[in-house]
Amino acid sequence: MKHFRKIFSRMVLVSLGIAIQLAWLFYILFFLSAYYLPIALFFNLISLAAVIYIINRPGNPQVKMAWIVPILVFPLFGGIIFFISGGKGPKKKLLRALEKSGELLKPYRKSNLNLDLANPATVPARREDRYLTGQCHYLDSRGFPVYRDTSADYYADCRVGWERLLEDLRSAERFIFMEYFIIRPGVMWDPVLAVLKEKAAAGLDVRLIYDDVGSINYVPRDYFRQLESFGIKCFAFNRYKPVYAVVMNHRDHRKITVIDGCMAYTGGVNFADEYIGAETRFGEWKDNILRLEGEAVRSMTLLFLEMWNAERSTDTAEAVAGFMPDPARAGRVHCGGLVQPYGDSPVDSEILAENVYLNVINQATDYVYIYTPYVVIDYEMTRALSLAARRGVDVRLAVPAIPDKKIVYHLGKSYFPELIENGVKVYRFTPGFIHSKVFLADDRQAVVGSINLDYRSLTLHFENACMFVDHPVLPSIKADFEETFPRCETVSVKKRRFNVLYDLYLGLLRLFAPLL
Repeated sequence: MKHFRKIFSRMVLVSLGIAIQLAWLFYILFFLSAYYLPIALFFNLISLAAVIYIINRPGNPQVKMAWIVPILVFPLFGGIIFFISGGKGPKKKLLRALEKSGELLKPYRKSNLNLDLANPATVPARREDRYLTGQCHYLDSRGFPVYRDTSADYYADCRVGWERLLEDLRSAERFIFMEYFIIRPGVMWDPVLAVLKEKAAAGLDVRLIYDDVGSINYVPRDYFRQLESFGIKCFAFNRYKPVYAVVMNHRDHRKITVIDGCMAYTGGVNFADEYIGAETRFGEWKDNILRLEGEAVRSMTLLFLEMWNAERSTDTAEAVAGFMPDPARAGRVHCGGLVQPYGDSPVDSEILAENVYLNVINQATDYVYIYTPYVVIDYEMTRALSLAARRGVDVRLAVPAIPDKKIVYHLGKSYFPELIENGVKVYRFTPGFIHSKVFLADDRQAVVGSINLDYRSLTLHFENACMFVDHPVLPSIKADFEETFPRCETVSVKKRRFNVLYDLYLGLLRLFAPLL
């Protein structure tokens, strides 16, 4: 039931609007008939103001339409509901805290590589290289530097990656930072917690952030207090309140572990048993764990500290300097290729995560392989995938065959016919559920992280990922795709019997997709 409320909070809101409007009509028929016109005019003017505001504010047109339609259908209370809920962004307190935290960390956002597109001497001669350099420059201009000398291990077998993570956690000597969407006690989390408790008792600086809504079904409400009793510094991000508020949508969906400033982990995994195959609720669960070591760990550390200090404001500039990679240890890592960790958040108007994905698709010349658990995409993403396929790029999209959220699964299927008709190959992972979020293009560029192809990940959540260019980890990522495709069935556009109710259902889902 709690999952249902989270997934369909917007639909519940619309239903609430209908119920309120019916109750209002009943009330005015019996008690306020003499005052109906001025009161209705007042509320209709509010709804008109809401529509004008929505049209003129920047943002995705599909998101705007998803709000405008119910406001116009239910003008009495549609505008009121929007201004109470849909017009809100993240809490102003959080915005100010993130800005302050960003200023504290700004001096430490520095690259060990110069990529200056304004300097002709640093611009590659080949057009393909200029595209990739431009992608790196874009992220760098948004505060996420690019690094060399960073090794990476890509674990398509999450159990192996989890075991390596446990080894690294046990080797920690100074600090451990962890930030995850889901914490669920069990086979996967309990050994990690045991290490954290042991390290905290030994005097290490151990910090944990978990998302309150992501973990609400799995841990007690005071779980963060339990962890702090063990010496683990902890907070639950954006605490859930029983009264609906749109800011509950702004979740911390990141997956980050940093150990001593020299090792970092990310990928698609949370800490729940299905990620390592200890539980099979949705068949085989396919995901990945990514391990970094070297200079680029600096950016992973800063991503964590930005969120931590926005909530706790505990670190001084001197303390932050102590969390940066040890030059002697980082200097022992020699690895070719470029590594660029980055984060995205709903606190600004920059749709950074989607822009990175669009750049990968638009710049590809040979192929683009994609893992995503959900396909809830806007016009720009649909067009980019379709145009890439039409110009001869081998575009492959691997999605689950067994869904964890059936409504979102059916919604995703509604996008397949248009994509397939334009040449995109859609593969359904028949053994179970794909939770990986990976883009790979032309043997030269890859993005691995927490970012799904849906509106929530791309616009509402705090997310993170890591981009690789000409890095030795790319063959491992490609091998994972090549081993996965034969285990999938190819989705084809089949003519089916016309079902007016199902088609209407899908149409409504598409209309309200940005709000799901």
